[in-house]
Amino acid sequence: MSVAATPWVDDPFAEAVRAGRGPLWLRREDGRRIPLDIERWCAPAAGADHGLLLRCTRLTAPVVDLGCGPGRLVAALLGLGVPALGVDITRAAVARTRSLGGPALCRSVFDRLPAEGRWGGALLADGNLGIGGDPGLLLDRSAELLAPGGVLLVEVEPREIDERSTVRVEGPDGRLGPPFAWARCGAAATARRAGRAGLVETERWSSHGRHFLAFGRAAGTR
Repeated sequence: MSVAATPWVDDPFAEAVRAGRGPLWLRREDGRRIPLDIERWCAPAAGADHGLLLRCTRLTAPVVDLGCGPGRLVAALLGLGVPALGVDITRAAVARTRSLGGPALCRSVFDRLPAEGRWGGALLADGNLGIGGDPGLLLDRSAELLAPGGVLLVEVEPREIDERSTVRVEGPDGRLGPPFAWARCGAAATARRAGRAGLVETERWSSHGRHFLAFGRAAGTR
């Protein structure tokens, strides 16, 4: 499976990651903007992150963070003794993750990755269910990465939504990055697509205004 992705070098997202601050938005084709919480992503794990991290400590290691961004979750997992790897197409994000002591690869999640089919857990946090603009395809790919009995932890939109769009990252000076496909899904749409990918919902929870689902890969599937 392969979905084309070009590493982001000097777009507004990469610049914000290097600076550790925003503001930053996703600008839709209709002109509406979705704020990106870049300061939280660049800060140490906090708030709702702790629920994700706690669940990862119960998994059969290791854990892969798909779209790891600046690496706060990878660094926190390593601090808890959980082996983890970050994957991101933004070189600045990979560099920041490595600066925190976390291993990270500058690749698309659809590229060949280490230990495919052997990961005890995978993360799709911070809106990363939108990667590639096709949540069904991304959930299929995530299931491929998991070992039998592995768990996928997914952050979903707080309201029931199921949309795909073309967006661009916009920086504080109004400069726009290149267009790319993105998606946003609430719990119902995510659970429906996960079922088609052979994943079984095991839990859903909310914390600090963020919403999450957990899916297991049943032994013998895929």
